[in-house]
Amino acid sequence: MHPFSYTRVSTTREALNAGRTGGRYIAGGTTLVDLMRETVERPDTLVDISGLPLHEVTVTGRGGLRIGALVSMSEAAAHAKVRTLYPVVSQALELSASAQLRNMATIGGNIMQRTRCTYFRDVTAACNKREPGSGCAAREGFNRMHAILGTSDACVATHPSDVAVAFAALEATVHLLGPDGARVLPFADFLLRPGTTPNREQALRQGELITAVEIPALPRPLKSGYLKVRDRQSYEFALTSAAVALHIRGGVIQEAKVAAGGVGTVPWKLPVVEQHLVGERPSESLWTSAAAKAAAGARPLQQNGFKVELLKRTVERQLRIVGGTK
Repeated sequence: MHPFSYTRVSTTREALNAGRTGGRYIAGGTTLVDLMRETVERPDTLVDISGLPLHEVTVTGRGGLRIGALVSMSEAAAHAKVRTLYPVVSQALELSASAQLRNMATIGGNIMQRTRCTYFRDVTAACNKREPGSGCAAREGFNRMHAILGTSDACVATHPSDVAVAFAALEATVHLLGPDGARVLPFADFLLRPGTTPNREQALRQGELITAVEIPALPRPLKSGYLKVRDRQSYEFALTSAAVALHIRGGVIQEAKVAAGGVGTVPWKLPVVEQHLVGERPSESLWTSAAAKAAAGARPLQQNGFKVELLKRTVERQLRIVGGTK
């Protein structure tokens, strides 16, 4: 681990002043500290923001939710309003990491976490995300766990967060505070596809701080859930996953929100699947035909072509569960 300085702040003003000059924000530290140990990350200054007043979950409007950036994963998962209004979020959180990590890790840190690609974490391997222009060892290496959607010649790493898939499906927004003031970004614009600049992963400006993630009020009744497929049941990242929310009234799907994880360089929204569902009556044939569209545009590698079919089956299964026809 390289030498660094550490400072603890108690106000957002102090945090922004430290961030403006290059300080890296840290709260739970469950990702950043690991990367520092592996010398993947080498920040000169850590700014501890765990004391900032960003620990609340509040209901907004007619059933929306605002989750403070420093709410822990376990607190968010257990919160009565999260479980009642958007169980897809609770389920995604509870299927993440281990209980010990969920107690430490924060919502803001979770959506900021970097890929688990082994080549990114191996400083001797070529990785454009870690060292721009060095190449991508995963393309010709062991790539069973890598992305099939949103990839580029520069990077095929998946985004590891489960709850980010739920936020993407629900079309959440990310609240930011920076030296130039506050702004709000759609979740779909917050995390960036790799393109030719895979080292740039979020649409953050210098010194900006995540203050909250907000889920809009969606029409009721709303049923939602998260399904994760992985190699083992405990503490494993997704091969594929599906976050689904359906508003069904009068026996017809009025609104559908669907996103996939484990298969994309970012949490992968599935608008074609959503459009196929709206205006239809739930049925086994509908789930099958909608799920068949889930892998449109996939670019599998040598070892992860199985994810194409697995993604379709995962989406179909979760549509069936949430739609009530399992």
